[in-house]
Amino acid sequence: MDAFIDGVKVANTPSGTVPVVLVGVETAESVLPIFVGFDEAMAVRRGLDAADIGRPLTHDLLLDVTEELGGRVERVEITDLRDGTYIADLHLDTPREEAVVDARPSDALALAARTNAPIGVAPDVFDAGKELPAEFEELSDIREVVTDE
Repeated sequence: MDAFIDGVKVANTPSGTVPVVLVGVETAESVLPIFVGFDEAMAVRRGLDAADIGRPLTHDLLLDVTEELGGRVERVEITDLRDGTYIADLHLDTPREEAVVDARPSDALALAARTNAPIGVAPDVFDAGKELPAEFEELSDIREVVTDE
């Protein structure tokens, strides 16, 4: 299923701030919430905003190395849900051949956000985790929580 990053939000809970990346699908009204760490959520948001913070962070560095070696991010796919954990594949086009690398969805989405690479979600994975967007409307955008940018 063709997908896109619909937002990066945070919930303030008694145990702390809980970030969530919302993945939308073109043909559905639901979203796939992927709960991630704060740093990972910020990496996705920075990619979406094309925020230049000077020195490269890990995702910027990985992208720079990939491109310096003649490769590019072809696409990202969220392929599985195992024991409550989403699994993703990062598809790279390299001078030798296409490579598929196992990745955390947050890392794959952070790279897709930086490159505008297509995002895909396996239909069964989307169906297993989908929620109505209204469930997340009350949450704050992560940019409202972070003031150092």
